Amino acid sequence: MKIDFHSHVLPNVDDGSRSTDESVALLRQLAQQGITHVVATPHFYARHDTPAHFLEKRALAEQRLREEMAKFGDLPELLVGAEVRFFSGISDSEAVKRLTIAEKNYILIEMPPAPWTDRMYQELAQIREKQGITPIIAHIDRYVGPFRNRQIPKRLAQLPVLVQANAGFFLGGLTSAMALRMLSGGYIHLLGSDCHNLKERPPRLGEALRLIRRRLPDAENRIDALGEEILLRK
Repeated sequence: MKIDFHSHVLPNVDDGSRSTDESVALLRQLAQQGITHVVATPHFYARHDTPAHFLEKRALAEQRLREEMAKFGDLPELLVGAEVRFFSGISDSEAVKRLTIAEKNYILIEMPPAPWTDRMYQELAQIREKQGITPIIAHIDRYVGPFRNRQIPKRLAQLPVLVQANAGFFLGGLTSAMALRMLSGGYIHLLGSDCHNLKERPPRLGEALRLIRRRLPDAENRIDALGEEILLRK
């Protein structure tokens, strides 16, 4: 299994795909890159939406996309989740269990683009402790790239969380070496395309996997095994 754990392929839910045609085109590109499973993770912002309203929008978009996907036979398997922006009190929120990936005990969490406080790290740990759900930290590359806080991965390694990195982290001229070091050191566990559209933010996960396969083949096997465990676990 080759899994894209972070994508915005559902049509007209957030700032991702704008149509079912674009969604199918994104999925076709991912299939051509060898991806077998795609997790759709539209943005959820607790400040601006309720879980019930979000899930209704997501279900309608998923239904439209699956109807269009049924016309084709060469697309990856689609699963749904959410990219949940961290908010104070998230460890006690009923939204957590409703926004997990494929109804498994994992949830993709987007951290704020600002310094993380000790309380925020504590809340991440408490999601697992209180609700039995493992946070997956979305696109770690946004927080540890050049001129950003490189202590974050070490803090996260002490918590019951997993870390997802975007394909672009491995393909950037200034960040590729850092991405490979973090992957080799066990600070990155899962990958995602974080694709939004066909032009500005297309899927490049296949390119990243080819680089990892060439440089760190054992790491690719580890990513695949963990991803399969997450999706197949009951």
